[in-house]
Parts: sequence; structure tokens; C-alpha cells
Amino acid sequence: MSAPAPSPLAIVDAEPLPRQEEVLTEAALAFVAELHRRFTPRRDELLARRVARRAEIARTSSLDFLPETAAVRADDSWKVAPSPAALDDRRVEITGPTDRKMTVNALNSGARVWLADFEDASAPTWENVVLGQVNLADAYTRNIDFTDPVSGKSYALKDDAELATVVMRPRGWHLNERHLVDADGRQVPGALVDFGLYFFHNAQRLLDLGKGPYFYLPKTESHLEARLWNEVFVFAQDHIGIPQGTVRATVLIETITAAYEMEEILYELRDHASGLNAGRWDYLFSIVKNFRDGGPRFVLPDRNAVTMTAPFMRAYTELLVRTCHKRGAHAIGGMAAFIPSRRDEQVNKVAFEKVKADKDREAADGFDGSWVAHPDLVPIAMASFDAVLGDRPNQKDRLREDVDVKAADLIAVDSLEARPTYEGLVNAVQVGIRYIEAWLRGLGAVAIFNLMEDAATAEISRSQIWQWINAGVEFEHEGGTVRATPGLAREIAARELAAIREEIGEEAFTAGHWQQAHDLLLTVSLDDDYADFLTLPAYEQLRG
Repeated sequence: MSAPAPSPLAIVDAEPLPRQEEVLTEAALAFVAELHRRFTPRRDELLARRVARRAEIARTSSLDFLPETAAVRADDSWKVAPSPAALDDRRVEITGPTDRKMTVNALNSGARVWLADFEDASAPTWENVVLGQVNLADAYTRNIDFTDPVSGKSYALKDDAELATVVMRPRGWHLNERHLVDADGRQVPGALVDFGLYFFHNAQRLLDLGKGPYFYLPKTESHLEARLWNEVFVFAQDHIGIPQGTVRATVLIETITAAYEMEEILYELRDHASGLNAGRWDYLFSIVKNFRDGGPRFVLPDRNAVTMTAPFMRAYTELLVRTCHKRGAHAIGGMAAFIPSRRDEQVNKVAFEKVKADKDREAADGFDGSWVAHPDLVPIAMASFDAVLGDRPNQKDRLREDVDVKAADLIAVDSLEARPTYEGLVNAVQVGIRYIEAWLRGLGAVAIFNLMEDAATAEISRSQIWQWINAGVEFEHEGGTVRATPGLAREIAARELAAIREEIGEEAFTAGHWQQAHDLLLTVSLDDDYADFLTLPAYEQLRG
């Protein structure tokens, strides 16, 4: 018996958008509906499995490599599929949301890859979800330009050969799209909306351009979640009528549980896998979330004190490089988030030196490429990788067989000598309020204190506030000590709100979402019940 026809999807609580009919076609929505019918039940099971696994970590305060998949790790015969030409050289990747200006600038940036982001760098307003798809389709048909309404400066695409290859990042499995519901009123997972619309409209178009539908997969917590993505890819390629293996996926290893399943994740996706990426803020957020009951040895210091040279972070990145190269996959390094100042060259000089040192380290460690958040950082990162790679597209032949990471090494948070500081608490509150306010206005990538911040920033900020209060951390402050308490967090937040009001003026303050952002940060930072993701309660307050 053939499968029943997909339930039609309804668009709810959404104002019509210009050109939405180009994206939300009957055929495209039928495809998304079929993805929803086939794969959402398994998605729901896997989200429930996350809860059960978190409970087990709370009970044991430990993690280990999976005994049931030992045979996969021990089998040296399997490799991921060979890289397509368009993804063979990934030495510098730029990240950013899919608004029109960013689309043109990222493609023109000189980076080899653009991570076109529907996830952490994009607040999921309906406008961002739909018009981001319009912008990518326009880019592939060279029907895109942009004129800045303030400066009057115009932006247009360079020649095709000079453009970055797009790797699109859909939302994580945990997020739904409230504006698309099935006949029973159930919301469609945002991951399937973003993937489905993009794949349906662009898969063949990209093949005709000599590229393909390439994806970054965020927030993956297990190889079973990677298996679900693989099943989505297999179905989607058959449905559209393109060859199996056309899709390529790079998985962000940005959860502590996924760090113990890197080989298994590549194995599940082996016909579609392109590589793994080593994040930072989401990875630290995941450690706090999973080990928040684990006592003092899991208390992280200020986020900026946890560099990629910290022993447990070094174990994570070196294991990632070894795992990827053993299996023929790309190892992609972390983000350089600095935003150059147009006013302070000394700030730039110091920051550029730090970016260079970071990218030099990654290239020397065996990474095949790395991320930057701003076009001005592309030449710096490019020089670091050019110095190691030369004319080679990657260094996957560097197997790093010297690396030997034990299970305990990945969670040895107490190997750090740094401790939380009062200034770190203040910074977490400042950045949290400022980022959430922008997110509630529909902005997902926000420059704060010369750093490009995204949702992962807010997650680690609120998680550290929560962890320090619940651990009763004491800070040195003004010649004495002060204990992390809800009252202290509220006092700092009130002070920051007043400072913002003075900084931007009463009119701008009133026009923004500052009080709402302040209240939401304190809610997710102080509640006894730790919210799994800040973006879940925040999405309930996001308009549009």
C-alpha cells in the first residue's frame, strides 16, 4: 500500500511577506509536510531520550564512550564518502545570518565557505525564516544586490568563481516552527522547515552550478540523532530525484554527549558526511547543562577564561581532528568572533594578534579550516592555513595518531586553574541582556563589546549565572568576598538596565525590549528548573 497523502500544512499567525509565494509553494509545503509525517515522531522520541540521558548524567556525574558501538570505533575499514570538489578546500569559513546584505558580503568575502545560518545567528521570526530562503535562491540565480539605506553604498556579487560555497545551517531538533502546523495543529520542527524549503528549491539548482545541497547540523547530541538526519537525506534525495550521496553534512560537535560519539556520528552519516566542527560556547553551555548537579569540580570560570588551550578543550579538539582524519572527513575549527573597531586601531592590533595565534594553533594541530565572523578576519585566518597547507586543499592525510584521549579527559573541568570572578558575573549579565534584547527584535547575530555574539553566547551567559548561584560561588570583590546569589544577580541586572537607559537615551530605551530582555534573562538564570534552551521560552515572546 502506498503512503497516505501528506496532510496539508497551514500557515498561522503570520503576516503575508513579499515574495513568500516563491518559497511557500504548494509543492514545497507538501514536501515539508511529508518530512514532518515521516520523521517528527522519531524526532520526538529522540528529544525524550535526551531527557533520560541527562537524568543519568545527573545520577553518575560521568560520561564514557559507548560500549554498544565499540565495534564501529574498532573497525578501521570504513571511511566517509570522498569530498565533492566544492567542499574539498574549506580553509576559511565565514558565518552569518541570511539577510540580504550578509548574503552578498559573505559570498564575496574571500572565504571558501559561507555558513548561511538559520540557527543561532538568526532569530526565527517568520520574516527571517522565509526571506532568508528568498535571499539564498536569489544568490544562486544571481538576482541579488543590496544598497545600504544609510550610507547609500551598493553591494553586488562578484564572479561565480570568486564566491564562497554555501553550507546552510537549519535549526536544531528541539525547536519548532509555530507558523507552520499540520491538520492536527501540531507545529512542524524548525529543522525540517529550514531543510525542506531549502532542499526542495535549491538542490537541483546547486547541482547545475557544480555544487550541491550542503548542510551544517547543529545541537546534535547522539549518533541516533545523526541517523535520523541521514534518513531525512535519503528520503529527500529520492523524492527530488537526485543521486544518493549528493547531500553533504558537517556536524557541529557542540554538545558534550556528542563528543563521546564522534566516530559513530560520522558512521551514521558516512555516505553524506563531510566533516565535524569544534564549537566553543555551545559546547561549554552543554557541559554546564549536563553536569549542573556535579558539584564544584564542574564549575566553569568566566567564559573568556576558558580558551581552546584549556586541557579539557584541548582533549576535545585533538580528538576531533584525529577522528575526522581517521575517517577521511574535514576537521573544522572554532570561531574568531572579534569585530574590528573603526575607531580604535590599538584594540584591533591586540585582537588581530590573538586571532592569528588561535588560527595558527588550529592549523598546526591539523584542522583543515576554521571559522570567522567578519570579512576583515578572512585574510588573517587564510594566512594561517596557507602557511600550513600551501597548495594542498586540506591536511586530512595528517592522522594525529599521537593523540590518545581518555573519557575522563573530556570532562576534566577542574584541570583549569582559573576561577569565576565578579567581573565575569557582571559581563554575563551585560551580554545576556544586550543579546536577548536584540534577539527579541529579530536579530540573531549581534556585535557586543567588539565581539559577534549569537544565541550560544546568551546560553553560556545565563548558564554560568545559574551555575555560580547554585554552586554558591564566592567572588573576590572590593577587598572582600561576595557570594553569588539571586539577589546579587538582580542587583547587577538592575544596574545594567539603568546604564543602558543612560547610554542610549529614554526614547531608544522605551522603543526597545530592554525590560523584557532583563526579565527573561533573570527568569532563565534564577529558576530552580533549568530551562534546556533559552530560545524555547524566548520564542514564546518573539513577535513576527
